[in-house]
Amino acid sequence: MLCLDKLLSAWGTPDFEAVLKKEVAQFGAGQLPLQQGLSTGNYVTDEPVTLVIHSVAEMEKAIRVKAGIFYKSVIGGCSCADDPTPSSENIEYCEVAAGY
Repeated sequence: MLCLDKLLSAWGTPDFEAVLKKEVAQFGAGQLPLQQGLSTGNYVTDEPVTLVIHSVAEMEKAIRVKAGIFYKSVIGGCSCADDPTPSSENIEYCEVAAGY
């Protein structure tokens, strides 16, 4: 479970989306559940992620956020000198929904 300490205190302020993006960006790609969203590669890199907020809704006891995450993956190969598919980074995207 991700701990977003500053997020609740920013709720209702103009800085909410910026705080959310900064809080999520502080986690490495390995700490986010991105492996399940892979569509091109087979391994998530440790590169920083980019968060795009689609919607934010206040519920009775929670804040519901739907967002898209852009991140990078690689296709792991044998790394042989004559391998026709050298390792290269791919742009991946997945959508997530979470409540805080």
